[in-house]
Amino acid sequence: MQRRRTGLGCLLVAATLWAVSAIPAFSQTAAQASQTGAAGSSTDAISTLKQQLAAQQKQLEQMQAAMAALQKKLDQADRSSAATQSAQAQTAKATPAAQPSAFHVPGQPASLGQVASLSPVVPRAPEGSAAQPAVPVLADPGFFNGASPAEEHGESPLSVKIGGAEFTPGGFMDFTTVFRSTNVGSGIGTSFGGVPFSNTPQGRLTETRMSMQNSRVSLDVNSKFQGWDLHGHLEADFLGNAPANVFVGSNSNTLRSRLYWIDARKDKFEFMGGQSWSLIVPGRDGISPNPSDIFYSQNMDTNYQVGLTWSRQAQFRMVYHPSKTIAAAISIEDPQQFVGGSTLPSTLPANEVETGGGNTATPNVFPDIIGKVAFDPKKGGLHQHIEFVGMLTSARIYDPTANQKSSAEGAGGSVNFNLQLTKSLHFILNTFYSDGGGRYIFALGPGFVVRPDASGILGPAMLHSGSGIAGFEWQANKNSLVYVYYGAAYFGRYVATDPVTGKLIGYGYTGSSNSQNRAINEPTIGLTQTFWKNPHYGALQLLTQYSYVTRAPWYVSTGSPKDAHSSMAWVDLRYVLP
Repeated sequence: MQRRRTGLGCLLVAATLWAVSAIPAFSQTAAQASQTGAAGSSTDAISTLKQQLAAQQKQLEQMQAAMAALQKKLDQADRSSAATQSAQAQTAKATPAAQPSAFHVPGQPASLGQVASLSPVVPRAPEGSAAQPAVPVLADPGFFNGASPAEEHGESPLSVKIGGAEFTPGGFMDFTTVFRSTNVGSGIGTSFGGVPFSNTPQGRLTETRMSMQNSRVSLDVNSKFQGWDLHGHLEADFLGNAPANVFVGSNSNTLRSRLYWIDARKDKFEFMGGQSWSLIVPGRDGISPNPSDIFYSQNMDTNYQVGLTWSRQAQFRMVYHPSKTIAAAISIEDPQQFVGGSTLPSTLPANEVETGGGNTATPNVFPDIIGKVAFDPKKGGLHQHIEFVGMLTSARIYDPTANQKSSAEGAGGSVNFNLQLTKSLHFILNTFYSDGGGRYIFALGPGFVVRPDASGILGPAMLHSGSGIAGFEWQANKNSLVYVYYGAAYFGRYVATDPVTGKLIGYGYTGSSNSQNRAINEPTIGLTQTFWKNPHYGALQLLTQYSYVTRAPWYVSTGSPKDAHSSMAWVDLRYVLP
């Protein structure tokens, strides 16, 4: 209709212009006729008037023809417009209206994504990092472990670009409440090896604690240099060594370093240096230092799950990616001569071994060497992660009485699976067995003991140990993640006699302390509920966990319980930065 009105308007303007242009012509004809009559030549005047009228009639016919052609074009345009509007109406009926997001920012798209996703972590590392290509794994496990929701979208509203580098802060704020049926006394992280027996005062008291210590801050830096993808990661929490009055007055929790590394990747080669999760930690996706690609459970317990092999320590790692589904790596990592709760010879000099008190003077021989090969095929569109791990460690002792040094080497291995059974269900199986690898089983038992050899010279003897985790992670819906694990750890025994006192020493002998554990078991069930998640505002979650820990030492005195046990429950409210 608008076009038709416009066409009629054009016709009206054209007719008006024609009429105006005709007025001078008629005026000129009348004047000429008057002059002719005065001269007495009426015949010539009439002839001239006829010629003028014929010319005007011809101009009028030409204008009418032009206006008819214009009207025809306008009618064709109207028919085309009507056909277009009809097609659009049919398309609108067939296409459902987009659902608006619960959170709409002016100037931004109305739809801002689901609460959770089946992409991995992962959130992945921010765009431009040296992380491996995204491989679908379970329901965003990295996010539930504290990664930013904006990472899923490859950007963050908090990112700042300085020069050629992009800086992205991250982290989350936690308010954690933990209840235990016994007084483990280790804060929100459980000391699995120190669960008290029921015949002790600690075993007869319950424990309740609230804390923000698990809140976390992080910074990712990404850049490129001469074809290399560079990714740096810094991460800290507030679980450091606390002052004596931390829970009396002001809860002045101490900042603690967790991760501090830089990763460089170009084509098939990757190098990483700094403090990171050990290469021995089971993976979720390929071989990567990104926390989202690593399995350390969904647990709220800041000491994670019994049976997990892990450490965060200084290392230098080299990775080769021959294809998208295969990766191989070797890592040189910080060692520590850990003897745990074993009984030492009376003549052993101080500071030669780590007993659990934080001995920075331990004279380690050479770094631990860890290798891993990972396979990440897809079967029917489902991601399967399988890896094989090997570990080499060592220890060396100096006997001042014999003026002689003795060394020993230990080794261990893992076979780990993280299999996507369906789009929403993952099966996890991690195994570890070693001679000397006790430090990597959360130091719940020693890596070796110190004993005299056949000639009486003190030296290290590696101790058998093993651990494992089996479980499932299920994305029940886009808001809810349910997980179930069963973890166990086992430590062997080694008995010797002190060459001076004649008493039994080592680990697991008759009469030994009930802190010398033979086996520790923990079943766990948990739920992570996401209330809302938005790339511009972050996310709000409720994390819950229940675990039951059983600790069985090698020796308990007559009349004492055969094991110690504790029920534990966590409730955590978490806000994750965008």
